[in-house]
Amino acid sequence: MNGLPFSFCDTALVALPSGALHWPEAGTLVVSDLHLGKAERMARRGGPILPPYEVTDTIDRLRADIAATAPRTVICLGDSFDDLAAARATGDAVAHQLAPAMAGRRWIWIEGNHDPGPVAIGGTHLAEIALAPLMFRHIAGPAPRGEVSGHYHPKARITARGRSLSRRCFLVDDIRLILPAYGTYTGGLSSHDAVLASLMGPEARAILIGPVPVAVPMPR
Repeated sequence: MNGLPFSFCDTALVALPSGALHWPEAGTLVVSDLHLGKAERMARRGGPILPPYEVTDTIDRLRADIAATAPRTVICLGDSFDDLAAARATGDAVAHQLAPAMAGRRWIWIEGNHDPGPVAIGGTHLAEIALAPLMFRHIAGPAPRGEVSGHYHPKARITARGRSLSRRCFLVDDIRLILPAYGTYTGGLSSHDAVLASLMGPEARAILIGPVPVAVPMPR
């Protein structure tokens, strides 16, 4: 697996090509913004009819990352479901597909703005969790050093060999780390956006995900 090792708050981490974060020493795998059930939610609200394969595709990638890293703990950093109705509509399918991966592991669902209530498919539902020296929550806040969050679905655009490329990315500086969205049907917010520019320090890096993750100075 072509992950990119990097250091954050004196902690050795690995950015995986999928957008998952691996913390080998703690036996922990972290993903954010799965948005399971987005196709169901859009159809329910009268939006575009999307192919209903995103739940299976997202979970297949997550199961592959779990198989590759063998974590003792999995943390889902919020917005795991597109809303609570989507959680109810897709919960049985998600539980069935995730059950083998969840067995024997500590599984933590962090509360997101899309899914603020508990999900009835096992695991533990928390607002946030501290695993020293890191703090895991959904949305970046007035953070102590070591905050790991999601929510913003960051992406970055760079120019390489005369071509402009846009990819989902991790954003990392000395204080906080923001994960890319993991879900198949998730969009992205440009690193040039004022919100991300204000959150991240001047020394921030973007780790672009793909077959071989690449770290660059955060495009602004």
